Amino acid sequence: MPNTEYEAVIGLEVHAELKTESKIFCSCSTEFGAEPNTQICPICTGMPGVLPVLNRKVLEYAIKTGLALNCEIAEFSKYDRKNYFYPDLPKAYQISQYDLPICRNGYLEIEVDGQQKRVGITRVHMEEDAGKLVHQGTITATPYSLVDLNRSGVPLLEIVSEPDMRTPQEARLYMEKLRAILLFLGVSDCKMQEGSLRCDANVSVRPRGETRFGTKTEIKNMNSFRALERALEFEIDRQIELLEDGEKIVQETRTWDESKQATFSMRSKEEAHDYRYFPDPDLVPVVVDRDWVEAVRETLPELPDAARKRLVQNYGLPEYDATVLTLTKDTLDFFDRCMEEYHDAKVVSNWIMGELNRLLNQQNLEITECKVTPFGLVSMLRLIDEGTISGKMAKSVFEEMFATGKQPEVIIKEKGMVQISDESALEPIIARIVADNPKVVEDYRNGKDKAFGFFVGQVMKATRGQANPKMVNDILKRILSGA
Repeated sequence: MPNTEYEAVIGLEVHAELKTESKIFCSCSTEFGAEPNTQICPICTGMPGVLPVLNRKVLEYAIKTGLALNCEIAEFSKYDRKNYFYPDLPKAYQISQYDLPICRNGYLEIEVDGQQKRVGITRVHMEEDAGKLVHQGTITATPYSLVDLNRSGVPLLEIVSEPDMRTPQEARLYMEKLRAILLFLGVSDCKMQEGSLRCDANVSVRPRGETRFGTKTEIKNMNSFRALERALEFEIDRQIELLEDGEKIVQETRTWDESKQATFSMRSKEEAHDYRYFPDPDLVPVVVDRDWVEAVRETLPELPDAARKRLVQNYGLPEYDATVLTLTKDTLDFFDRCMEEYHDAKVVSNWIMGELNRLLNQQNLEITECKVTPFGLVSMLRLIDEGTISGKMAKSVFEEMFATGKQPEVIIKEKGMVQISDESALEPIIARIVADNPKVVEDYRNGKDKAFGFFVGQVMKATRGQANPKMVNDILKRILSGA
């Protein structure tokens, strides 16, 4: 049970890797999965004497994101050097933005228990990513680590929220909403499993009703919604337990261990780091023309909230369905393309949220990677409507479509799965089964409902599941009533 005497205070720092073809200050590729240290040059490895040049697309994506998050777009911003020492940071500083970020003072809204809640966005700023340490073991227990600099210089947006969230559920909803917005904008692929969307969470607890913040801890680099929610749950319980035992909470950085379902201390953080920020002398300030900002605003696509309202208003879908269908732009596009050819939005929604999502999750695929097309799904739904196949048969057909990419008509023909909807063919089969089971007939006429289910099962067995269920029910009732 949650402890009602305390409340949590949660703020998130989200790093989104931008979907540009080249890095932020050089022309090296940003493609994921290349051999270590093959996508590097003197600029992104920090060689002396090199000069960075800003990728214009990074700035455009930052402005687009800021507008979608209701931020003020700065007419003047600059790059700063954030100085710290770490093995994967070749220059011993990271080019980032400090006091003059490109975007500030925004918000996004989440729905919590049927109520809208606004979460403030403190800032959105551009920066370069560091390299990556490849640990030979886990981060807390490794004999040595290797350095891969392919990621060094990949463009990032850091999106910093206000400490407006009070529960792990709210933090998860915020992350899901932010991910959806970034995907709709097309600025990031948000593949958390590849590290292109990462989250640090700052969390503290305080007695309910208290206005001052408690001592916070920072949980680093969570790369799934589930990890974020569970890590916050664990950390909140840990901090409450310390307070109730009369102990002090230490300001520190912690890591989430998925296998142990617990957070562990990484390093003390008694005071704020002194990163010795100063303006980067190799990069001129960023001056943004207001006309360009308005031109970017004109390119903004339909965003998740507007799309969700459209699905509810135009198609009468429940809010839940509309929310699921707008978690990604690709899912919404799939649905919209189906609705260009089909009449029943709820049926399409059920298949996308049900069988399609089940198989995608099972195979760890994105909807754009699956072999089922909107045209294929609609073709199958029409075959159900026409009575060619039953709903139960359709699930088997759909699995084959997902595995092979074949059209439903081809699969049905190959497997001989056409539904029997000919009354003259079904009636003799049903009459024989009824005649062979006089005791079950007596049970049915004595009011035992299970007897009817027995007959339906026997008919389906005799027809290898190909009998039209509605027709079977109608014929059975007529024969059993003696009509």
